Amino acid sequence: MVFNLFSKAAGIAGLFIKPLKYWIDDWFREKVRPVEGSVVYSDLWFAVEHSGIYTGDNKISNIAVTGFAQSKVKIISPRDFVSSGKMYSKIYVSCNGSGAVGDHDVSNEAASRVGERDYYLLAFKNCHDFSRKCLYQSTQNHLFDLDINDLNETWEPTIGLLKATAKIKIGATKWKLWDWQNDKKRRAEKPDINKIIDSLKNEKLTPEMIDRIKKELEEAKAYKNEISDEKIPPEALEILESFSKTLDEIDKQCNSAKEFLKLTGHSYSFNQLKELAEDFSALANEMARNRKITEIVEKLGKNYISEIKKRSVTRVDKRGNNEVFGIRLSDDLERMLPSELINLENEELEYLFYSRYLEKRLLTYELIGKSKEQKDEESRKKGPAVACIDTSGSMDGIRILKAKALLLAVANILEKENRSLYVILFGASGETRELNIEKSEKNSEILKFLKQGFGGGTDFDTPIEKSIEIIESIKGYNKADILMITDGLCQISNDCKARITEKRKTLDFNIYTIICSSDVIKDDFSDEILNI
Repeated sequence: MVFNLFSKAAGIAGLFIKPLKYWIDDWFREKVRPVEGSVVYSDLWFAVEHSGIYTGDNKISNIAVTGFAQSKVKIISPRDFVSSGKMYSKIYVSCNGSGAVGDHDVSNEAASRVGERDYYLLAFKNCHDFSRKCLYQSTQNHLFDLDINDLNETWEPTIGLLKATAKIKIGATKWKLWDWQNDKKRRAEKPDINKIIDSLKNEKLTPEMIDRIKKELEEAKAYKNEISDEKIPPEALEILESFSKTLDEIDKQCNSAKEFLKLTGHSYSFNQLKELAEDFSALANEMARNRKITEIVEKLGKNYISEIKKRSVTRVDKRGNNEVFGIRLSDDLERMLPSELINLENEELEYLFYSRYLEKRLLTYELIGKSKEQKDEESRKKGPAVACIDTSGSMDGIRILKAKALLLAVANILEKENRSLYVILFGASGETRELNIEKSEKNSEILKFLKQGFGGGTDFDTPIEKSIEIIESIKGYNKADILMITDGLCQISNDCKARITEKRKTLDFNIYTIICSSDVIKDDFSDEILNI
């Protein structure tokens, strides 16, 4: 029976090194048996491992959770050690080039602590912390074997820090599998590297994803170094190299577009950034440092103010909380959402529950009583925007850069405020292209859309007429803002001026003309003219 784990993991981009390593370790590296004092660990899930110390006779000393934030040191079998995992049945063992490594002093320490109870947390005192404390009983010192990358860990007791400690104290330079069941049928499936790479390149580069990519890249480098002196088939090494190369490409792209991603809400994938081929540094610099762009963004929609009205403002009634009002983060166990209980079904993931509880970050119902306070409040409601971008030939260079920066900044603020954006590219008479951005994921299409400009002459009647048509026909667009982003004087026909005057009365829109040059220009139809 082939264990198809990699295909299940294909949807979790950035976390593929673990099943990839397991496939190579299971098929192409020798299996080992631990010796007394060996460090052992099991992959429970993609970012969760459980560790302990082998004490001999097929027994492992490890931390076991016994209650809320409480733990006890127990001696268990390999079967029990992996029982709470969702990934693999085999166990990793501390090794060097000759085989498993350990230390009797480490084993004795782990055995002597059986029965101890302690306060237990996911981020502080966890199984890796217990294993490290046992390792410190070893009198060995392999500090000269330590690589600078081994020190590239946080203060938290992670599996990486445990491995670095094992390298110093017992000379563990490799980690190989212990097939304690001697099961030749349950084997890892060969990964579909093309599918993996495609998934990685199309994943949104959120801060969490970027951080994961960097960690995966470091782990891939460390793993390649670990197996460099072993006889691994070229095919397997090629797959590992393809994976590492992809991570490196994505990491470099993230570094070059770091500020841009931060300013645009991390809504782009590697493939999208590569396709755009923009000077992201220049664009980010314009977005961040052009104060006039910030001022314009702040102005948008401020005139869309609803009438002063009586609005019911909820005040929590501490005496009679009997109605669900919403969801909040807290440590209120009585009002905890059922979804939080899922973590309690797994012994290791249970630690995550405890950590969230102590940090008061459990999802809980927010209840209120039926007493309410009426309060007069001026409710300022901001509306959508229609942005018209001049893509004539004169808008090349710094001018189109400013236009792009402004439009991206506008898109970001509208997304945060759950407001719609309609983009119109225009050129000569009758030349327009349109992009309706109703959902946040479409923000990443803006730069690609802007590449479809016309590069010829300029006509302003067409985009204004189209904007009025949009405001008139699309629900929720009344009282919208119209942005005319150009590099020169907006000259419109008398018929267009008359239509603006007529429709303003019923649609109540505002027109902001944004000039992407230093020229001071005036017209007789804009509510305000601004230079950037």
